Amino acid sequence: MTGDYVVIALYIAGMLGVGWYGLRLAKTKSDYLVAGRRLGWFMYSGTMSAVVLGGASTVGGVKLGYTYGISGMWLVVSIGVGILVLHALFARRLVRLKVYTVGEMLDLRYGGRTSAVSGVVMWGYTLMLTVTSTLAFATIFKVLFDLPNWAGIAIGGSIVVLYSVLGGMWSITLTDIAQFVIKTIGILAILLPVAISSAGGFEGMSEKLDASFFSFTSIGTDTIITYFVIYTFGLLIGQDIWQRVFTARTPAIATSGGITSGVYCLVYGLAGALIGTAAHTLYPDLASAQDAFATIVERLLPTGVRGLVLAAALSAMMSTASGALIACSTTTTSDLLTKVGLKKGGEVSRNRIATLVLGLLAIGIAMIVDDVVNALTIAYDILVGGLLVAIVGALFWKRGTRQGAYASMIAGTVSVVAFMIIDGVDANTPIYWGLGASLIVYLVVSFATPRTADSILSTWTRRLNGEDTSVPTREQEPSSA
Repeated sequence: MTGDYVVIALYIAGMLGVGWYGLRLAKTKSDYLVAGRRLGWFMYSGTMSAVVLGGASTVGGVKLGYTYGISGMWLVVSIGVGILVLHALFARRLVRLKVYTVGEMLDLRYGGRTSAVSGVVMWGYTLMLTVTSTLAFATIFKVLFDLPNWAGIAIGGSIVVLYSVLGGMWSITLTDIAQFVIKTIGILAILLPVAISSAGGFEGMSEKLDASFFSFTSIGTDTIITYFVIYTFGLLIGQDIWQRVFTARTPAIATSGGITSGVYCLVYGLAGALIGTAAHTLYPDLASAQDAFATIVERLLPTGVRGLVLAAALSAMMSTASGALIACSTTTTSDLLTKVGLKKGGEVSRNRIATLVLGLLAIGIAMIVDDVVNALTIAYDILVGGLLVAIVGALFWKRGTRQGAYASMIAGTVSVVAFMIIDGVDANTPIYWGLGASLIVYLVVSFATPRTADSILSTWTRRLNGEDTSVPTREQEPSSA
């Protein structure tokens, strides 16, 4: 596997080199957190695709394809639909707001300290999202070096933490572009056609597999619906996704680049399911479906090419892990630490420290979690159940109040966690109970409390329409690094 080692070593060196270069670009808070809000169409589209298609979409997507066939595509397809809806309906407004976090948006709309609660929920979501992609590193390093899971997680996680700490969003953006290109070549251009061809094409697969593998609903209609509720809605409101939206140079770039990214996600979801189906055709007796991706790569591809495809998988994992990590760091410093009296100043250094600490925490958690899809489900259940109602209400319902938003976040989050304990993490019920409780509480409390002051709504409307010229497009906080 010497050729594979060389390819992976070059890939890792390149990521660290780009991270070091990003250190030179991250001079202000705006640079470190949102790449100066200066990304053009190609960079925006590439980074958006990279951040949403991580370990769960790649290793997890192939696992679902191995288990359910073509129907395994729905998890990633629901993510793609979320990206399409976000950019068709919301992206222009979000770019005009010139904020850093979802919590800041909620505070601006409701005129209160709602970010204290939303920040806790978003912190839990972004941390678990970091864990899911960090967890997936074990699969790749097991193939390469036959390392135990904890060692693979430590190596992959450390690389992500290092380049994220150095240059923040600039390092992450530059590495994401490289990762997007590698992922497209490795997964779509190499592994997909090789896997299908090796399995005898669609005719060969249909002869060896049960007809259910070619049914779009074999995974279960209730599961498909739940995927859309969790992941499509989750993509509409996640801090990791919004923070990428904030990097766009203009609202038009965000819209067009995001729609392109959404279409790419749909193709990627179908590709993962087909690769998994081919893997089941070739290797029907795997001990764990989680090993389907690593197995088909290891056994089908020649040295060197195998290294490129494994680098593509690493790219998927690292892009999502780094995006979630910087989102978790931003939520920590902007929504949580500021609420406990932390003074402004030295934002870049503070965010670097937060990124380092949270990265190490995510690595530790990943070492004790054993299922990437379940970890992702936990993250999105908490996010959607806790925050969706308050965020959608902020954007579309003027009668919603700060008290209603505050109460709905608590009710939704508590309900989700409670039913995860009662029915299990992989059950469909927690998200529905959480959304139901959140919606009812939001409506009841909003109608029972005074309307939001006109002065607050007026400021919100001006910002939403891009009419508030007092908000600079590129903040100039000096770095204390």
